[in-house]
Amino acid sequence: GPLYPEVMGDYLKQFHTAEVEQIRHLLAEKRNWLTQPKKGITRYRNIYDNLKHIRAEHLDFSGDTVTIGRRQQLSDAEFEQIHEAMQAFMPWRKGPFDVFGIDIDAEWRSERKWNRLLPVLPDLEGKVIADIGCNNGYYMFRMAHHRPRLVVGFEPYLHHYFIFKTLNAFAGCKELQIELLGVEHINLFRKCFDVIFLMGVLYHRKSPVDALIDVKTAMKPGGLLLVESQAIPGAEAFALFPEQTYAKAPGTYFVPTASCLKNWMLRAGFEDVAIFFSHPMSSEEQRRTDWMTFESYADFIDPRDPSRTVEGYPAPIRVFLKGSAP
Repeated sequence: GPLYPEVMGDYLKQFHTAEVEQIRHLLAEKRNWLTQPKKGITRYRNIYDNLKHIRAEHLDFSGDTVTIGRRQQLSDAEFEQIHEAMQAFMPWRKGPFDVFGIDIDAEWRSERKWNRLLPVLPDLEGKVIADIGCNNGYYMFRMAHHRPRLVVGFEPYLHHYFIFKTLNAFAGCKELQIELLGVEHINLFRKCFDVIFLMGVLYHRKSPVDALIDVKTAMKPGGLLLVESQAIPGAEAFALFPEQTYAKAPGTYFVPTASCLKNWMLRAGFEDVAIFFSHPMSSEEQRRTDWMTFESYADFIDPRDPSRTVEGYPAPIRVFLKGSAP
């Protein structure tokens, strides 16, 4: 099959030839591009190619830290090679990871977000799941602990794509797959997924309601969407549209209140939409580390007034919502 024979092969049988060919062509185009001898590609591809033969003898995805391999499995030369490779993949945005004894303290304390999802997490065993904007795959590995049938990560950035490819080469989790695709491609996979995770994506979209409609198109009837997003405080249903940047991020468009995001989901056609968690952002959760040495949350906030961004906008909160596909 064009994707993953056991699951996607069966899925694609239900569609007309033209639709299947569209997916085949897109993936072939992406994979061909990844073979190009361009510096931006080979920088990360070479790391993956040099390490993909190594298999971890121990995996543990049950705790806050995604653990892949143990130090004692490797020779000193292998350990040094992997340590240098992990450093070459900096900056690390999601984590924490323990890779053959290398403690990777990423910018985000991603285990906190995962723990907030757990109270509403459905049974993932045997499910087909999409993680849109999966980054380096931290959440995909956490999902793997729940024995899904397949998790497809949608990740358009080479850096994150090859970190996951390398980590999963070590882990050997065949049920975890990644494609160099974004949320703009999700509607090609009509009625495909039981559960979709859409975390940290919507405020980067010029048309967030259209993005949600596309996501709904890809969900099986009764499927669950879990959304996590940057937001602004407030009870009213409105969204901030920054003039240029928001918290120094140029690719930010609509930053909603929680109730505004709920309305977006309802207008997109989701049912049983609920806000189940919200919290203020802080430097305890997003910060510089030895593995992410660039600007982070503290640099995005007005040092004289922590309730405002450096541009003078309301400082961000994070909100969590869920909704079902009809």
